[in-house]
Amino acid sequence: MREIGIDEAGKGPVIGSMFVAGVLNFDGLEEMGVRDSKRLSPSRREYLANLIEEATEVHVVEMTASEIDEGRKRHTLNEIMVELFSAVIMHFQPDRAFVDAADVKTERFAANLRSNYEMEREEGEKEIELISESKADERYPVVSAASIVAKVHRDRSVRQLEAEIGVEIGSGYPADPKTIQFLKALLKEKEQENIPAYVRRSWKTVERNLSSINSSFVKQSL
Repeated sequence: MREIGIDEAGKGPVIGSMFVAGVLNFDGLEEMGVRDSKRLSPSRREYLANLIEEATEVHVVEMTASEIDEGRKRHTLNEIMVELFSAVIMHFQPDRAFVDAADVKTERFAANLRSNYEMEREEGEKEIELISESKADERYPVVSAASIVAKVHRDRSVRQLEAEIGVEIGSGYPADPKTIQFLKALLKEKEQENIPAYVRRSWKTVERNLSSINSSFVKQSL
């Protein structure tokens, strides 16, 4: 039985890429002590991700901030997630896939994922059993492993971005004060088309902060 787990990291941030990881199940995974990546320290995630990638087949798909913005002109974010998860399934061609549903309606996500996979599947390629659940990363070790790998790739990309621009940006999530502080400084006196490609311009967080900055600038000019 060829089983995989799939999870994502970086769906919600206003800055940086999103990653979807698939991990092929293997003997000894549970003994590693994998769990939902959010319940692990960054150093523990790094350690486990290295062990997982050495022990089994791993496939990671990255979608950059600018690619997300472009994709949202034609699709919802949930539809984009279906395409990315489906790409991971196509790579592995498993008998069974456990996925952490990237939609509040798990049945809808499963149905859309199955439909997308069936459209992409070539004649003769196997059908799969698909288990799509909310918080699957807490129930299935192979999904926990995928969660860890996706989160580590996301964190590495953020740290690399910080090194390139020479400024700390925090986690990249709208709820992070450090990220919002960075974003406000970045957006100051900038037009929408001049925002760097690593910022998700289509996010409401950007729109709100641009409006706030512009309003403040107008008041100061009066």
